[in-house]
Amino acid sequence: MFEVFERYLKERSALTDKEIELIRAVTIPKRLRKKQYLLQEGDISHYNAFVVKGCLRLYHVGDNGFEHILRFAIETWWMSDYESYNCGSQSKNNIDALEDSELLLIDKKDFDALVETVANFRILKDKLEAKSYNASQARILSNISDTAEKRYENFIKTYPDIYNRVPLHMVASYLGLTRETLSRIRSQYTKTEK
Repeated sequence: MFEVFERYLKERSALTDKEIELIRAVTIPKRLRKKQYLLQEGDISHYNAFVVKGCLRLYHVGDNGFEHILRFAIETWWMSDYESYNCGSQSKNNIDALEDSELLLIDKKDFDALVETVANFRILKDKLEAKSYNASQARILSNISDTAEKRYENFIKTYPDIYNRVPLHMVASYLGLTRETLSRIRSQYTKTEK
């Protein structure tokens, strides 16, 4: 399982073999079955999870009982509830597996120690945070300015690997749409693609 992570680290950073061994020493392999939780609302997120295989979602259940999906994570993506993780506060969200998944977990204290002691790891973390921030800003802007049709089109073009792996009602939740609205948009989009 670590080999996938090692390849990821080598492709995206200047980490040395010795530094990669320091990272290997603090990773915890974790397997989740489909529908199994990594984190439940009320718990504290202690781990940053690297997805080796599978698909996860981060979501909140509103007072009305509806699920609001905030993020998906597939192979070579990271997942945590970062508000809980960074602040040590109880999570308002859940993380569960949409498929049987394999993860490598790094405890926050170990992750922070790597950032402090391994400059190349800190550089990688900074790049990932910048990329994540940019994606979040783009999603916020899209949600407040784009039509539902445009949000759908952007999603399937930007995340085709996710679109083909998750149920449509979850895509609708992520886009802030009802299932019926998404069905109508999909039907129109399919007709215009032909």
